[in-house]
Amino acid sequence: MAVTSSAAAAMAMATTSSTAPVATAPFSSLPIRLRLRPKSIHASRLLLLLPVPRSSSSWDEPVSEGEGAEEDSEESGAAAEEDDDEDDEKPRPEPVASSGFEFAAPPDGYVEPAPFDELPPESPEDVAAAYESLYGPAFSGETVMGNNIFEVKVVDPVDMDRDQRPSDEFSERVVQVNRVTKVVKGGRQLSYRAIVVVGDMKGHVGVGVGKAKEVTEAITKAGMNGRRNLVTVPLTKYSTFPHRADADYGAARVMLRPACPGSGVIAGGAVRVVLEMAGVENALGKQLRSKNPLNNARATIKATQMMRQFEDVATERGIPMEELWK
Repeated sequence: MAVTSSAAAAMAMATTSSTAPVATAPFSSLPIRLRLRPKSIHASRLLLLLPVPRSSSSWDEPVSEGEGAEEDSEESGAAAEEDDDEDDEKPRPEPVASSGFEFAAPPDGYVEPAPFDELPPESPEDVAAAYESLYGPAFSGETVMGNNIFEVKVVDPVDMDRDQRPSDEFSERVVQVNRVTKVVKGGRQLSYRAIVVVGDMKGHVGVGVGKAKEVTEAITKAGMNGRRNLVTVPLTKYSTFPHRADADYGAARVMLRPACPGSGVIAGGAVRVVLEMAGVENALGKQLRSKNPLNNARATIKATQMMRQFEDVATERGIPMEELWK
């Protein structure tokens, strides 16, 4: 009987201990939010997202469960209202003051162009004419100028006979023809180099160089090269230079001086040829250093490009031409 009574007493104590509440005597002084209570996972996650309420009670006052919950809800609502009020009371940035810049007024008679979308559509002929004015004739079809490019045959002037070449106002004078040799692995290759001066006797002159296997082809190439390198020589009404000039090209040095009417061209070598083809009738020229005809011819061209007319000087100074001789 004693054994059964002790077993029954142990079972009763186990049942009563499982249902009895957890003792909270040591933590009665703490607020409810800090007491050890079983909480669900979802509730703890939600509480992490909410702001921590401010408790008006001291840490030493015991708070009941119902009162703590009510205070937490009230304080959270009050905190939310305070946050809204703070957001409304935040100072807003003022608009940046303008710099005071004002666009200039349009001139009198100015008509604002129509928008691009409102313009009348362009015809294919207008588009072709615009492209041809910018980039030249098209590569297919008939151009706006009426030239069929399929019928145009570009022929190298070197391949033409002298009678078939296009005649222009420029004339040619041969300064020098030399036979040059190029040494290669198989031996020597002989060719000819020609120096030709091209001019129209009206202030335009150019020096060209050409090489070919034949003399005639070399002269033709030199003439075409001279036409691609034309320059304008400044001349006065007496067909002379406006002032003196000296120029160097390589080892050659050329001196040019104006001369009075009736003097003629007093010069020699390549300098004389260049001056005569440019249309100079009264001038003095001198080769000071090298006798190389090509370097002297190009030095003469360089010296003429260093000269300026009286009109150019007056325009740069901003005075009339009469003031230059005062």
